[in-house]
Amino acid sequence: MGTYRVITQMAELEALRSRLLAEPVLGVDTETTALDPYQGRIRLLQIATPEDVFVLDLFALGPQALEVLRPVLEGEHPVKVLHNAKFDAKMLRHHAGIELGRVFDTMLASQLVAAGDMTKRHGLADVAQRYLRERVEKAPQLSDWSGELSRGQLEYAARDVAILLPLRQALIQQLKELGLIRAAKLEFECVLPTAAMELAGMPFDVERWRVLVERWERRRAHLEEALQSQLAPVATQMDLFGRAEIAINLNSPHQVLTGLRRLGLTVEGTSELDLLPYRDHPVVRLLLEYRSVQKLLSTFGRGFLEHRHPVTGRLHGDFHQIGTPTGRYSCSDPNIQQVPNLPEIRACFRAPAGRRLIVADYSQIELRILAEFSQDPKMLEAFLNGLDLHRMTASWMFKVPPEAVTKEQRAIAKTINFGLMYGMGAASLAARIAEVRERTDISLAEAEALIASYFEIYRRVGEWLRAAGDTAVSVRHSRSQSGRLWRFQFDPSDREQVAAIQRLGKNFPIQGTGADILKRAMRLVYDALRPYEAQIVNSIHDEIVVEVAEDHAPEVAELVRERMIAAGREFIKTVPIEVEVVIAEAWTK
Repeated sequence: MGTYRVITQMAELEALRSRLLAEPVLGVDTETTALDPYQGRIRLLQIATPEDVFVLDLFALGPQALEVLRPVLEGEHPVKVLHNAKFDAKMLRHHAGIELGRVFDTMLASQLVAAGDMTKRHGLADVAQRYLRERVEKAPQLSDWSGELSRGQLEYAARDVAILLPLRQALIQQLKELGLIRAAKLEFECVLPTAAMELAGMPFDVERWRVLVERWERRRAHLEEALQSQLAPVATQMDLFGRAEIAINLNSPHQVLTGLRRLGLTVEGTSELDLLPYRDHPVVRLLLEYRSVQKLLSTFGRGFLEHRHPVTGRLHGDFHQIGTPTGRYSCSDPNIQQVPNLPEIRACFRAPAGRRLIVADYSQIELRILAEFSQDPKMLEAFLNGLDLHRMTASWMFKVPPEAVTKEQRAIAKTINFGLMYGMGAASLAARIAEVRERTDISLAEAEALIASYFEIYRRVGEWLRAAGDTAVSVRHSRSQSGRLWRFQFDPSDREQVAAIQRLGKNFPIQGTGADILKRAMRLVYDALRPYEAQIVNSIHDEIVVEVAEDHAPEVAELVRERMIAAGREFIKTVPIEVEVVIAEAWTK
């Protein structure tokens, strides 16, 4: 580490501003007193040029320091290089109202270059070691940044920012070699919307949630009592006080299996798939409901209340921007992406008084991407004429007029439309279709016949899926429309591994392009919301949730719809894009 300069006087900072504005690229980092923007402050702002490193002590400089640097930080130039830019963007936005201009995020770049290898770590120390062969000491990161700073802390802060510029150069080379420049631009532009979404948080009605959880707990107790009476041995043991002891552990597959067989059910196991053929039996029905309620309580029960933020009263999920190899977000602490789409649950996520939620989601976006890629005439016909694709698929497969298609036939067609896109085989399809049919079984031959019928109708879809799967195996990678890359490691002599790669090769270009579209939509919607009292509060695969002042809700809803369609059109040229928009008090569709 070379020399660095600590800035503690406003005169020094003002003299530095013009020099920083003249630089084409800067390394930027912050050190904060806590990781939570609502509970911590920014202590240091570090800035690196190719020649020098400046460490700004914001406690000494005072609140005007960041205002002096607003043109540097918010402008398109210079480019700001950060590692995990979302964190710094949240801090700067919350404490100074600063929106970072053009950024290069070395963490996101490293994740893109990893090309689906989820075993690789992307902390600054890991990335610096991987691409620069340099060791970065991270222990001081956890030290106390609120008091008088030691020389070691200052040196650590300076080293952290100095390494960003050479790291950017190494990663740019990798991005170019792998054809990932467009995907990187997409991700970097999505940093601000992601940071703002986390900072905003999702509105949460705690009292309504408590009432719901209590209802679930009562229902679980009732189901448990009913199942104990049905599944437990006849001779129930009594404790010292004459109370019946629990005779069976409902969470033990072995004990449940024994109890079911005692009732005369010839079940092979206790998984949902094993129980499906017996779902009309009253005890099996009770068991499946018990498990459903138990899962709700374990995942979204009273523990969910602990995530309510003590300052905002809202839920601030941690959105991982490249959370999966396909480029989709994932979310944790809490995972508000996977909140079940049940009216009683979604009703707990309510806009504050005087505000509304806009829930906008793409209609059948992955099927539209498949139609775009395959250019299948039948699929294009359905979409170009605004028809219900699932109904038309059922009509063509079962050879009945569209208006005569039954609910069951449409459900089967929907299962096939989505299932085959994910490389689903006949056995899996048979199991899925059994769930929507009036009778509980479907033969493998029937499933194979349905697949054959489907590909007779959508020949070009079949050709595209086969080619995509075979290409993934032969070139050992697959790409989305933006160039997002997933490289595959497998044994070509292992048939199961080859089949798995074929399935990924079919689905990744579709799901990855869906992620591309959503990321682009996030940025376009974020920019469009600037003039309004509105903010993105959640994002789920093909859906964006916006909170807005009630008076502006209709206008903003239309704006959101237009921007999401515009994002889709950047990737899909021939198939129309549709976005369904709902304005409501709660998170409903």
